[in-house]
Amino acid sequence: MPDRTFRRIVLRERPAGGITADTFVEQSRPLPVLADGEALVKVAWLGIDATQRTWLNPDATYTAPVGIGDVMRGSGVGCVVSSRNPALPEGQWVYGDLGWQEYVVARDGGLFGVNPVPDGIDPRHMLTVFGVSGLTAYVGVSRVLEVADGDAVLVTGAAGGVGSLAGQIARLSGARVIGTAGSPGKVAWVKDVAGFDACADYRTDSVPDALRDFAPDGLNGVFDNVGGVLLENALDRLALHARVALCGSISSGYTAAGYGAGPANYMQLAFRRARMDGFIFFDHHRHFPEALSRLAGWVSAGELRWAEDVVEGLHNAPAALQRLFDGANLGKQLVRVAPAGMAGEHPGGVAGGAVGYRPPG
Repeated sequence: MPDRTFRRIVLRERPAGGITADTFVEQSRPLPVLADGEALVKVAWLGIDATQRTWLNPDATYTAPVGIGDVMRGSGVGCVVSSRNPALPEGQWVYGDLGWQEYVVARDGGLFGVNPVPDGIDPRHMLTVFGVSGLTAYVGVSRVLEVADGDAVLVTGAAGGVGSLAGQIARLSGARVIGTAGSPGKVAWVKDVAGFDACADYRTDSVPDALRDFAPDGLNGVFDNVGGVLLENALDRLALHARVALCGSISSGYTAAGYGAGPANYMQLAFRRARMDGFIFFDHHRHFPEALSRLAGWVSAGELRWAEDVVEGLHNAPAALQRLFDGANLGKQLVRVAPAGMAGEHPGGVAGGAVGYRPPG
């Protein structure tokens, strides 16, 4: 093997606000010697999710924080290049919590381990439609909101990796769907590519007016990724017995100062006899087989579309995370770790509904 060392990105200091040049540091380490039952994985792609910012704060949320000096955690896909594990032979593509590094030793499978990519699937799609984004969208729409035919549904953050899929799944479940996004280009993509019935630009449009026009009888479901004012706008337009799924509050920046203030109009939940549930996708792991089957069927039928916002190079992973809070990404934020041409696709990989996007500059 030509490489004798590998690079990794570790947490140097906890950020008070946004990600800065001092938050992480790049280190070089020798390649490990494998023990029985281990496999060495060359990381090809990283998935970047807003929730990773919460892991940089000192207090635990739904999981423990990343320790100072530890490799930054994160989902990824890669290829086994050396193995002492018959279940993970050389050449096998795998996905899981690989972390921000060029190589990782795979030891365990299961929900939080490293698992083989199913045959016929492009590995990087395990980070999008068949990964955290797709599973979160499916669980939130089908299990938390219980979207039904004829519902009027709002999805905030509709141009993001989760929101764009959530809105489409709601439509496939028979709902009419309106989204919110933060630029004319994103609004156009949400309507023209993702196929939402409507979308409002929260920076320039009157979101209350857009919701009133779209759902004069009120919203039956709200899939909220943003929090803040947009959540308050949604609560003011609830139908009787509406359901609200709290997926994220990205407007807060997820800093150590907190994850957003409670909505001032929360009593609308009582007045409208509505319910608001927070959820984490992996709590619903018993539904994953059902979710993956439905997602695969929609992908095969060409009924799901998603964007992949690609940043090149492991060293740009911190900037890629900050892009989510700057509103710079369209769709799922990915980092290509392996050089172009080496992060190849799984033989026979399904292109599905991916719409590639590479940010300027």
